[in-house]
Amino acid sequence: MIEAIRNALILPDLRRKIFFTLLILIVYRAAAHVPVPGVNPSALRSFLDAGQGGSQVIVQFLNLLSGGALVNFSVMAMGVYPYITASIILQLLNPLVPQLQELAKEGEQGRNKITMYTYILTVPLAILQAYGQAIFMQNTVPDMINNFGFTVDFLSTTTTLLTMTAGTMLAVWLGELITEQGIGNGTSIIIFGGIVSNMPSQIAGFVSRQEWLNLVIFTTVTVITIAVIAVVQEGQRRIPVQYGKRVRGTKVYGGQSTHIPLRVNSAGMIPLIFAQSIMIFPSAVASYLQFSSTPFVATIANGIVRWFSPNPSSFPYWIVYFIMVVGFTYFYTDVIFKQQNLAENLQRNGGFIPGLRPGKRTEEYLNLVLQRITFAGALMLGFVAILPWIVNIIPGISQSGSQTQSLLITSTGLLIVVGVVLDTVKQLEAQLLMRHYEGFIR
Repeated sequence: MIEAIRNALILPDLRRKIFFTLLILIVYRAAAHVPVPGVNPSALRSFLDAGQGGSQVIVQFLNLLSGGALVNFSVMAMGVYPYITASIILQLLNPLVPQLQELAKEGEQGRNKITMYTYILTVPLAILQAYGQAIFMQNTVPDMINNFGFTVDFLSTTTTLLTMTAGTMLAVWLGELITEQGIGNGTSIIIFGGIVSNMPSQIAGFVSRQEWLNLVIFTTVTVITIAVIAVVQEGQRRIPVQYGKRVRGTKVYGGQSTHIPLRVNSAGMIPLIFAQSIMIFPSAVASYLQFSSTPFVATIANGIVRWFSPNPSSFPYWIVYFIMVVGFTYFYTDVIFKQQNLAENLQRNGGFIPGLRPGKRTEEYLNLVLQRITFAGALMLGFVAILPWIVNIIPGISQSGSQTQSLLITSTGLLIVVGVVLDTVKQLEAQLLMRHYEGFIR
């Protein structure tokens, strides 16, 4: 490993890519500390330190997706989340819109057009999210945003929305720079940098409170969880494929054997984002009705907030959360698999699975295998999703007074961190092997 790192830093072009990636991360983290005009960031910090209610969980979830920039309500407060949302929307629309299907089949030129549509869709989504996020903060955190609203102060509101939208597009541009000239997927690395940057403060919190047992337990659970995620993320079922021989003139093509790698977890961390976004919606709506003048409405609202808030006593929340993560894993995996058209592409290129007729029979077999191996991936994602609850019910931990997230990194953050690290290491591995150096993995 040390020799591989040394070789990576010796090679001029690879060293430039690594340093360029670090430089862009520094620029993003610096911009994450520039607050939006007219905002009081100290009020938000005091609000987050106050407890772990439903509203705090929503803010922390948005802070995770922004790469840690929301804690200061900076110009990067939304991060690249509107871009991710636009990408997911286009992925879900791909099987439904024939024009998008045709673009996906046109190769590099078609992918470039889809990327352009993603950028265009990101702008209105960013404006809508900026408005909704600012309204939510104004109603949730006292004295954080003043004079927001088109009927209150049109110029100040417009400035805030344009600033947050411009910050999102700047974050997307920085991510694209990393993808093109650095190492790894730029969008993922920006989120990764924000998640990892919170670890020192989490550890410092344990040390300052002298919660040594909790620190050891949380560190152990985090390390074990990372190992499990890495094993499942890299797990795959290899389907053997045989290509028939084709004679063209005096040359013979094909005839080789290969395989199709079907991943155990093809959905990544998307199911957790889907499920968590839906799960926090009831408590977010009910939090506005808790202080209603009607006793019946206030009682129901308090019950919804209590049962749909991620705390150790909200047993139904975690059960529903687990079921939704498993369901979304199957749903998103099926959407992604249908877009690949593996059976059709195999038949077009003269490939077949031994013992199976090309076409419909092959497609049914691949679907059956994918559903079976996705079961393990879905259970893993569900387990990671409810891990904070499992850790909190351990005797002696939930009563310690700790205000942490039950892990050094949140469950969704762990999936992002492991996925980004594995992807980046693979790219460095490929770069080293291409230059005849031994890589990180032996």
